[in-house]
Amino acid sequence: MDGIDLRVEGGRIVEAGPGLGRDGAEVVECAGRMVVPLFGGPVRVGGAATFAVVEASEGAQEMVVWWPSRGVVLVVDGEVVSTVDAVPGGSASPYLGMWVDRTGYIRQELTADGRYDETRAGRRHAYQGAFRIDGDRIVYRDDQGFWAYGRFADGVLHHAGYTFDRGAR
Repeated sequence: MDGIDLRVEGGRIVEAGPGLGRDGAEVVECAGRMVVPLFGGPVRVGGAATFAVVEASEGAQEMVVWWPSRGVVLVVDGEVVSTVDAVPGGSASPYLGMWVDRTGYIRQELTADGRYDETRAGRRHAYQGAFRIDGDRIVYRDDQGFWAYGRFADGVLHHAGYTFDRGAR
């Protein structure tokens, strides 16, 4: 979502649009910024009010990488918060396992405990953190504190400008 305001109430997004009135509900002003999910699924009316408002980016959500210190607003269960410590863990997703980028430079393992471990250029544990898969979307929270996104499509993982295939290279 981009460039609109969100009204949140009872932990849900109840309305989206420009210039929303307050009417007793929390209104998060998002004009000129990008709204991205914190824990999986899309940000939409009726969905969980758990998202970040970050500086606008030119490109698809799976290209976005951001640090909480650069986030404009963080909202968890409808409440504006200053930090988000973890991504809810554990997954039984069919997307678990090893993913390798098309150059063989990056190997990323997604495990059932909701953790990932990334090897880059043969350097094991280059990046590690938590993830959450919701449908065809994945949200990463690296142990260093930054957040990133990905999308699974046609047996391929698109993440941070890379294209990953299943298995070992």
